[in-house]
Amino acid sequence: MKTKSINEINEIYDLELDKIVGQIKKEGAKRILLQFPDGMKPYATIVCDEISQRTGCECFIWLESCYGACDIPSGIEKDVDLVVQFGHSAWKY
Repeated sequence: MKTKSINEINEIYDLELDKIVGQIKKEGAKRILLQFPDGMKPYATIVCDEISQRTGCECFIWLESCYGACDIPSGIEKDVDLVVQFGHSAWKY
């Protein structure tokens, strides 16, 4: 299986990378937790590398389940500066 580029992944899922990078820089976040639904997990390291490269932050990938915006790992706030959740659908907030 050919590895997809970040541009190919972004075309499929609209990752909103510019928005994420802007928020990381705005907050001065250095340690970022990325959560992905199962269908996006094969691309997690590619997304992680792109965000790290563009911001200089350290990214961590949550490998356990992620059932949506309400599924933030408990106690994680002491270990990371920001949690970014990716999903298959847009979420209005």
